[in-house]
Amino acid sequence: MPSPTPSVSSAPPAQGEPPLSARQAERRRRILRAATALAARGGYEAVQMREVAESAQVALGTLYRYFPSKVHLLVAVMLEQLQELQEHIRRHPPTDLEPAPRVADALTRAFHALQREPLLAEAMVRAMCFADRSVGTEVDLVSAATGQLILDAIGQSGPPSEGQRAAVRVIEHTWHSALVAWLSGRASIAEVRADLHTAARLLALP
Repeated sequence: MPSPTPSVSSAPPAQGEPPLSARQAERRRRILRAATALAARGGYEAVQMREVAESAQVALGTLYRYFPSKVHLLVAVMLEQLQELQEHIRRHPPTDLEPAPRVADALTRAFHALQREPLLAEAMVRAMCFADRSVGTEVDLVSAATGQLILDAIGQSGPPSEGQRAAVRVIEHTWHSALVAWLSGRASIAEVRADLHTAARLLALP
């Protein structure tokens, strides 16, 4: 999220598939970098598969073997961006002693990162909204990464309680809904921040 051409790590292959070779992982990184750059410049519509292939210097057929559609590709971009943000939060964790403001701080930082690249944010969120069952595995990975970001922000040593897990799910849903509302012009930045802080306070409930 911090930049339109991040250093993208190779995601693990889908369950049951062999791991990527070094050459395949590098090819995948080039594809994700190309898609990210195109989205950052022009949003969802700017990400055309042929242009992604040309920018990444791969054959169009090769691109489709990695990502069957533009939606698959942009959901993968969102996953990589969330993983980068996770690493940033782990290196620079929130400093508040209570879990609710820690989570609100982390999600606010994530929102500010998206705010700096609104066209990229629009492309990724639209892909999430358009995703059907064929993209279910990728969407689940994005959801898991968002939930893990929240759990990392809590900063506790042991596993979360059932109540915390339920709160994390609600916070995650609030986070994605707030992004959609902001991108569509239905919510201001101040309203997004307020919603994130309100949702985070669920962690303080018994």
